[in-house]
Amino acid sequence: MSIEETEHKTAPFTNTLIHESSPYLLQHAHNPVHWYPWGEEALGKAKREDKPLIISIGYAACHWCHVMEKECYADTEVAEYMNEHFVAIKIDREERPDIDQIYMNASMLLNGNGGWPLNAFALPNGKPFYVVTYLPGEQWLSLLKQIVEIAATQGKEMEEQAEVVTREVAEHQLIKTPRDKDRDELKDLYDSLFKKTSKMLDWKKGGFDKTPKFPLPVAWDWMLQEFYVNENKEAWEAVALTLKEMARGGIYDQIGGGFARYSTDSHWLVPHFEKMLYDNGQLISLFAKAYKISNSLEFKSVIEDTLAFVERELMDEEGGFYSSINADSEGEEGLFYVWDEKEMENILSQEEGQYIIDYFGIQSNGNWEFGKNILARSTGDIQFLERHGLTWEEWLKIKRNAKQKLLRIREKRVRPTTDTKVLLSWNALMLKGLVDAYIALDKDSYLQTAIKNASFIVREMMDDDGHVWRNYMHEKAAIDGMLEDYALFSDACISLYQATLDKHWLDVAQKLVDYVFVHFEDEENPLFYYTSNHAEQLVARKKEVEDNVIPASNSVMANVLFDLGHYLDKETYIQRAKDMLLSVVDEISSAVPYFANWVKLLGKVSYGVSEIAIVGEDYLRKNREIQQRFLPMALFLGRIEENLLLLDHKMVSGETFIYVCEDKVCKQPVMESYEAWNLISKS
Repeated sequence: MSIEETEHKTAPFTNTLIHESSPYLLQHAHNPVHWYPWGEEALGKAKREDKPLIISIGYAACHWCHVMEKECYADTEVAEYMNEHFVAIKIDREERPDIDQIYMNASMLLNGNGGWPLNAFALPNGKPFYVVTYLPGEQWLSLLKQIVEIAATQGKEMEEQAEVVTREVAEHQLIKTPRDKDRDELKDLYDSLFKKTSKMLDWKKGGFDKTPKFPLPVAWDWMLQEFYVNENKEAWEAVALTLKEMARGGIYDQIGGGFARYSTDSHWLVPHFEKMLYDNGQLISLFAKAYKISNSLEFKSVIEDTLAFVERELMDEEGGFYSSINADSEGEEGLFYVWDEKEMENILSQEEGQYIIDYFGIQSNGNWEFGKNILARSTGDIQFLERHGLTWEEWLKIKRNAKQKLLRIREKRVRPTTDTKVLLSWNALMLKGLVDAYIALDKDSYLQTAIKNASFIVREMMDDDGHVWRNYMHEKAAIDGMLEDYALFSDACISLYQATLDKHWLDVAQKLVDYVFVHFEDEENPLFYYTSNHAEQLVARKKEVEDNVIPASNSVMANVLFDLGHYLDKETYIQRAKDMLLSVVDEISSAVPYFANWVKLLGKVSYGVSEIAIVGEDYLRKNREIQQRFLPMALFLGRIEENLLLLDHKMVSGETFIYVCEDKVCKQPVMESYEAWNLISKS
């Protein structure tokens, strides 16, 4: 008998969420609240009984979601009141970001802020009139009673409020008609953006100068492009400082590898301990690019240890990656990850303890709550060696042995729960991270894992016509893909092509893009809708424009179209990407970090890209060799046979040539990687 079956037989309450696959929804399946999943059953019940909806949105790794469940939804008095007066819907925001977008926008309009758990009160038709985040039990029950009173005495005003909010949500971020700008205007704009952004940075501890601190990988990725394009050393220093401080802080799991979602302080010390797949995928990519520039052993270690964590704790046998690991275990946030000094001394030898306690800043009274220590480092390894008079070999042996001991002991603790659903877009980010790590470190196992993951997605989550499914669990996919699923997987397939030069992955990307053109198109604007035209129609159909911890689906799709247009010689793709950029270009200066992926496209449009064509029997080795350099403005293609237009008439029997081209005009071919690097730098 499975755990789920045991709980079903022994739990005093069971609601309709018991039939769902989402681990987050299943966590609420034994609440006394009569939860429903989103769908016609719940909406129809609300309409028939003329009851307001409570649309409660969260996710499995959300600390305050669990707190509110214990304080509110598990309380029988609260549950009885909710059941009598409302129809309650539970939503996993990671499965249904389209629904989350609508009610988060409503929260921003009504309150000026948002967060999770997100609790929206709506009319039976789904139109929201009030939204709150976390509330403790007494306050939540009091609010419920107020809503019921308002519905009874001010029903018309409540309906009017819902109409206004819904209209504002639908009109939020209305996209302007593209306005022409010439290439010089675009270049001037691009060149001005780092100076504007540098004022927002924390030049002591890295990141942006605010608390809490989120990694926001896309912003640093753009700054690496800025460093390359304009030889802007300040941009590199900003990225390098941020990555170094993150790698040494508590936001990074110093024992097991991998990054937490964000830091609650300005020093990267105290994380919100949940680990998300999307952060780790993007940060692997970022560290891999930074490693190409710096050859930093510290950055290399972060890549290797984070990928070891992902493969150990987030990968299933089929090749899919799980979504997240909870922050809490045994009812406490971070308990799985923290240590006290005596515990360290008991686990380690005297010599190991002497160094490791100093290395990780372990304090006898703790550096966090309840005398516990979050492991962090104040210096790098070289400075530590100098302070203690150790050789690199001596220290490497001590550190490796000590970390293995600590990891073995930690694995015996009660583990935080893992959200084992597989999400396509998040898997695509990890897939791209694996490809970038393979290229940077030239480690074949990373590429093999990437191919296994991509093959799994095509086999289990993609249909022959290009349609994709957003989620996969228990050998079943059930939710239509959103634009971000198509965009991020297309982008990952292009990266996989550049690593393997196997045209199959370009064909997959093109099939996805063709599906998007048919099913996500807005005939009046170049930007795409977030949901397809055959998906369930919600109270508003949104477009995603601003980048955040995950880049916006439209910014990713615009970059995909620009790159794929060059590979496939489709000028219509390239022009569509430019039109998409021009529709948002006037907004970029107002919030540069939140348009960073658009800025990357702006850089490519302004400065142009190089196409590096490698043809001949030795094409794979030379491709790997050339890409050891950081070349963000280059697209790589090649093969023995001429299977793309840019490869036509370039084959010479018995030789391997490298062509550096721009706008289909190629320079004289060369045979060595260093010669190609010289040509690329001059293109």
